[in-house]
Amino acid sequence: MTNSKSEGMAKKRILSGMRPTGKLHLGHLVGALANWIKLQDEYDCFFMVADWHALMSEYENPEDLKANILDNVIDWLACGVDPKKSNIFVQSQVPEHLELYFILSLVTPLGLLERCPTYKEQLREVSNRDLSTYAFLGYPVLQAADILLYKAGAVPVGIDQLPHLELARQIVRKFNHLYKTDCLVEPEALLTKTNRLLGLDGRKMSKSYNNYIGLSEGPEVVRKKVQSMFTDPERIRLTDRGHPHKCNVFSYYAVFFPGMEKEAQDRCAKSKIGCTECKKELAAKLIELLAPVQQRRQELLNDKKHIQEILFSGKAKASELAKKTIAEVRDLLKV
Repeated sequence: MTNSKSEGMAKKRILSGMRPTGKLHLGHLVGALANWIKLQDEYDCFFMVADWHALMSEYENPEDLKANILDNVIDWLACGVDPKKSNIFVQSQVPEHLELYFILSLVTPLGLLERCPTYKEQLREVSNRDLSTYAFLGYPVLQAADILLYKAGAVPVGIDQLPHLELARQIVRKFNHLYKTDCLVEPEALLTKTNRLLGLDGRKMSKSYNNYIGLSEGPEVVRKKVQSMFTDPERIRLTDRGHPHKCNVFSYYAVFFPGMEKEAQDRCAKSKIGCTECKKELAAKLIELLAPVQQRRQELLNDKKHIQEILFSGKAKASELAKKTIAEVRDLLKV
């Protein structure tokens, strides 16, 4: 496997991606983005805008896809993903993704895909889009192709994503056994710990629920949204003692401002502050937290040519590796 080198030491390559289905929010910041920023100093990072994956669920309404791609990349950069350390590219601009996707589908049993827990969960829970398609069933095969195309030795995943990675590993084993090769690299799971951030209403933070705070939203919007947050249901009056660990507002202090966690817990539990005032203070802290991200974001918006240069460079680096892998695979299949 070809890896980049830094200070004479080989770095293991990783690949991770994000679907451009809309604007990014605080959940993305404490989840994928915070992790990417740490990983880029330790690994040879390939970060992909997964637009083909987005189309698998958003194919009926693709109008915003191009705008979302640019908007998401700007947020990545504004939050600290560094194009000098990481390779940033758009999936659909490297045609070898779909080529390897088709080739891997030749050796992937249908039952393996139908048993995928994420596939079954999405069919059950998503009612506003038709996901009963051939493409959506094959989602994990394209995901495997994304990883294997770059011979990524590790993939950053949470525990809930392990079934998808294991499916990719099974595809590798079957392909390599069938063609008596070690061409495809079996990726290891790089288990990552991410902060769990609930939406404003206590459910999973999601654009679908409209319960998120966007990275690009201004102070007034942030204040209004924070004021709408659910708090401790057992605290009726100001003099009632609060139960911080049952309060979603407190959970935001724990995630974003751990240095203030003990103080926030004490003030709530001992009735030193009311819920309305507590939310005002949280909003002010979040606005302060987002200010440098939004300032950097505006600078990037004023220089879109620079963004295109970053993506062009990323495409070139990704294409170089992708073409090598596809050449090896085609040779094995005699095509």
